[in-house]
Amino acid sequence: MEWNERYLNGDLPWETGRVDKNLPEAIDRFGIGPCAALELGCGTGNNAIWLTRQGFAVTALDISEAAVEEARKKAAEAGVSVEYACEDLTKGEFACGPFGFIFDRGCFHSIGDDHDLRQGFARMVHERLSQGGYWLSLIGSADGPELEVGPPRLSASEIVTSTEPFFEIISLTATEFDSDGDHRPGAWSCLLRKRST
Repeated sequence: MEWNERYLNGDLPWETGRVDKNLPEAIDRFGIGPCAALELGCGTGNNAIWLTRQGFAVTALDISEAAVEEARKKAAEAGVSVEYACEDLTKGEFACGPFGFIFDRGCFHSIGDDHDLRQGFARMVHERLSQGGYWLSLIGSADGPELEVGPPRLSASEIVTSTEPFFEIISLTATEFDSDGDHRPGAWSCLLRKRST
């Protein structure tokens, strides 16, 4: 099923209606101050709204028109200004930035099993960051038993080999995705800093 269909049908096991706990924890732990920020795969805007309330100037993208429409409504109801756009991240054609901070909750692991695709995604993020900028990615973890349902899963080594050419890995921490379901899928909270080129 395509992403837009899932939003139209309400098939959204990742949707909680609140900021993912891993985002404020990383912002606080590493002292990332307000700056121009980009959220990739913003869904219905929970994290973008939170970032805006912390003083970040947020641009937020999603492949689903239905998700972006709902995110715009939420931002208006919250009284915050977020620049939303519907974009296919795999094409990397959107022109914006540079940003001091980029966040994705599940985009990197959704690119696919191919190393070259993941490395291409990492290169795209690198190109849109300012010098010394940070990328926080929440990624499904391959640690533990495989589940019947849940996000795509990557090992720590797969993350490192795909991102290391472009980024210094500041932290790669085992955590969980926020969820309203009975099970919280295992995740990696990976904070990376752009390497000089």
